[in-house]
This record gives sequence, structure tokens and C-alpha cells, in this order.
Amino acid sequence: MTVSFGWGPVEARVLAPAAACVVVVDVLSFTTAVGVAVEGGTAVLPYRWRDATAAAYAREHGAALAVGRREATGTHPWTLSPATLRTATMPDRLVLPSPNGSTIAAEAAAGGASVVAASLRNHSAVARLLADRGYGTADRPLAVIASGERWPDGSLRPALEDLLGAGAVLSAFAGTRAAQTHTLTPEATAAATLWDATEDPVAALHGCDSGRELYEYGFPQDVAVAAELDGSTLVPVLVDGAFQEAR
Repeated sequence: MTVSFGWGPVEARVLAPAAACVVVVDVLSFTTAVGVAVEGGTAVLPYRWRDATAAAYAREHGAALAVGRREATGTHPWTLSPATLRTATMPDRLVLPSPNGSTIAAEAAAGGASVVAASLRNHSAVARLLADRGYGTADRPLAVIASGERWPDGSLRPALEDLLGAGAVLSAFAGTRAAQTHTLTPEATAAATLWDATEDPVAALHGCDSGRELYEYGFPQDVAVAAELDGSTLVPVLVDGAFQEAR
């Protein structure tokens, strides 16, 4: 099997050492925010922890630090909110803490794999890049990791939006000419099949647990940005610790 699918940081840690490329999918909202920020010309530095060490990390790397959605101000507007990032004047470098997407990116990079940030906004572009670069072969195995969320005890909470995002990438990749000789694991096939069978993924995104949480939190616009299916052709790739546009 040359194309695998898994959930969360633990499976990223397991799958990354055998993968040439790991695709991170955290639709609401890390990888969507990464895509929007990179479109704005910003290099995004993922960081695992949203605590005091994040500020020190940002200073060390000459970057601005994203804060919580409700902590944004007129002079410091950068948060995990894709809608807010879209309207903000962006810095050259931005540290984006995320216990889910950033942690997976770090685990994948530690295993030596190339790391790509995918969302529903760029899933077709990601699939094309993967095919063009020869990933998903026996020599260059591919792993797609759905981030998921966390329960209060810190355990993984599978998230529909990330399963759909991963399935969208896998379905598009399986449809490329280059992928015809590649073999998806049953888990990867199941994720792609779910995407293909979902009649209205936009409605699913707005109605899923994470989507409803953002509505209740007062950020429905973040769900709307995340639901821009194939609205972007940009593919963020982790280079020297920062997500940048693939070249």
C-alpha cells in the first residue's frame, strides 16, 4: 500500500517515518488559515503550543504571533481565523499555534517527510502537486492525516470536516493519471469514498460539530471561507520550518 490515511498526531508519528510526503488536513481551521495567510504573502511557522513559549518562539524567529480569535485587536489582528487573516495586513512571518494541525506538521517533519497543508479550498491543487512530484509510489509513499479535534481529556475527537478534507484530496489524487498504478489502503479508500458520496459537502461543513461550534463562538465566516471548495490553487509546503507556496 503506497497511499495511507490516518488520524491525529499519534498516527502522524507512526506513519511519517515511512512516508516521503505527509499531507496535513485541519479544515476548521489550521490548514485553511495557513492557505489564506500564504496567499497573502506570509510565511507561516506552525507551533505546537498556545502558551507563553509561543511568544518566545515568535521573537526568536522574527515573526508575529497569532492570538486567540477573541484576543485580536486593530494593531494585532492575526489569529487562527481564516476570515480575519484575509482582511488583515499580513506580516512577512507569522507563528500559528495549533495543538492539532501544527503538532501533526511537526511530527511529520521530524520523520523526514515533506509536509503539505491541505484543505477543502485547495484539495485539487494538492492532488495535482502530489501526482506531479511522484508521491504515492513504492519509492515515495504518501500519508494523508486528518487532524481531528480534542476531547476535554486530550484524546482524539474525530472530526467530519477533516475526514471530508482528507477524502477530497485522496479522491482527487486517485483520479489523476499518475495515480493509476498506486495502491490506497482500505482506510484511504474509505475516506475518498465518503467524499465522493457526500452530496452537499458545504452543508455538511456548516452543520458538523466543529462548524456549529464556530457559529456559536461568533465566527460563521470562518466556516464560509473553509467551504470555498477548490477556491485556491496555492499549495503550502513546509520549508525550513515555515509553510510557503510550493515552487
